[in-house]
Amino acid sequence: MKSVRWPLVLGLALLLGASAFEASAGDAPTGFRRLPVREYRDKMKAGWIGQIIGVAWGAPTEGQYRQIMPPEKMPPFSDDLVNKAFGQDDLYVEMTFLRTMEQHGFDVSIRQAGIDFANSGYALWVANAAGRNNLRNGIAPPDSSHPKFHDCAGAIDYQIEADYAGLIAPGMPNTVIALGAKFGRLMNYGDGVYAGQFMGAMYAEAFFETDPFKLVAAGLKAIPSECMYAEMVRDMLQWRRENPDNWEKTWARVGEKYRKNKNYYISALDVKLEGAFVLMGLLYGDGDLDKTMAISCRCGSDSDCNPSSAGGVMFTTLGVSKLPERYYQKLDESKVFSHTAYNVPALLDVCEKLARQALVREGGRIEKDADGEEVFVIPIRQPRPSAFEDLKNPGPIAGSRFTDAEMKLIQRPALSWAMPKFFAGWKAAESVLRGSLFAWERNGRTNVILLRPAKPGEPVVLTRAVDLPARKTATLKFDAALENPKDHWTVIVKANGNELLRKTLSADTAKDGWLAIEANLSSLAGKSGAVEIVVHPQEVKAKTSPAICLAGLAIEAGR
Repeated sequence: MKSVRWPLVLGLALLLGASAFEASAGDAPTGFRRLPVREYRDKMKAGWIGQIIGVAWGAPTEGQYRQIMPPEKMPPFSDDLVNKAFGQDDLYVEMTFLRTMEQHGFDVSIRQAGIDFANSGYALWVANAAGRNNLRNGIAPPDSSHPKFHDCAGAIDYQIEADYAGLIAPGMPNTVIALGAKFGRLMNYGDGVYAGQFMGAMYAEAFFETDPFKLVAAGLKAIPSECMYAEMVRDMLQWRRENPDNWEKTWARVGEKYRKNKNYYISALDVKLEGAFVLMGLLYGDGDLDKTMAISCRCGSDSDCNPSSAGGVMFTTLGVSKLPERYYQKLDESKVFSHTAYNVPALLDVCEKLARQALVREGGRIEKDADGEEVFVIPIRQPRPSAFEDLKNPGPIAGSRFTDAEMKLIQRPALSWAMPKFFAGWKAAESVLRGSLFAWERNGRTNVILLRPAKPGEPVVLTRAVDLPARKTATLKFDAALENPKDHWTVIVKANGNELLRKTLSADTAKDGWLAIEANLSSLAGKSGAVEIVVHPQEVKAKTSPAICLAGLAIEAGR
């Protein structure tokens, strides 16, 4: 598809009126940087390819490791990976934001952005799911992401979706910041938003800089210095200096502070921990693309999203013209990304269109060089971080609700939430599944499901229909573990409403971290019925909604 070239003059309307994206009075640029449009497009495309490769390469390992992944477990690289991310949430969510701006312009209100996000039809998890659910229930942004209305506002979500902001704002960190304050506040709050602004600012600088340390410094300037995410970034820079040749030592320090210390790990998939793993790849990858993504992946946890972020930034520094062909030679550019209006050429075109608009709003211009090629002339301005919002001590809610007219614009498409294959046949409430993590590794076990109550204090209930022949016996078996060793849960097994077993799950009763459960189902022989597993939090120390881990769930038939 031939590249679309947008007019030099984008319209006087873009230059009139106050806007969060426009340069403020007295904010004179300290100089200008020049970026040929051809080079911009080449690097912007590479940024998208880097995200695709990173998430597809790490996808088989997602959630399976809470320790360093052994090198032999790292999936082999394949040049087919470039076509394996068209259905990844790392990509299709941020394209929703691009579509909103394409249809409504840069001045689109946060409320319209919320309506568009509420109308998305793809599957979501953690903060994205909670934020969208709030929007569909009439809680308008910015309250849709406020910690009062959901307990994972500091999760990884906007961090993995902010790539678009830097890719349409080369050298324009203030545009990145403003986009985060709008789209990031649909689902995240405080550090959850700052993480995305940090990532976007690194992308914006990657059009001009290749040194990962300078990219990290550029990201740090774009977020409030007092936020915990900035503290994490400064820690990572310091620990890299102290352990320049041993990222595993730095990984251990990250775990001590940002996973085990509940003053810092305050949300499921906490963005500070996951952000540290992105930085692990950038700071220890030595500019090598494979090494950068592999380190971020081997850090474990969200091991597809993190190499996607790290890879996207580093790919942007090079551009497709400097990438080894194995990264992109098999890319199917005609294929459409799931739940979006974009294939690759359409995606590149909309990004270029929006970059041109952003440039004018920032007070830049487009010139032609001696060969008649267009060049972005981008003003250099100091980043103006968003106002500090403390995730641990959030400010007051805005009291924002959608009007009746706005609610009529929200279609609320139905979603199908299902158990993973290794828990086939079992069902749980949609509200529980939205906060769950599948295929998680815990205490040496794989194929673990981490279930989180819809609200703190509520039980988690799993059900399964059972039809046992007469004179048949069966035993329900599974193992349970605590997410937080200080918590206490009660585990109950019922058959057709009758209690069969009750056990307490605590650090004292769970040997080697796991409590074995066996319940005799012989009372169901010759009957059709239902088995229930009810796990109820009794004493919870975590400040956020607690979770319980289950593994090895099976019904074994006897004679």
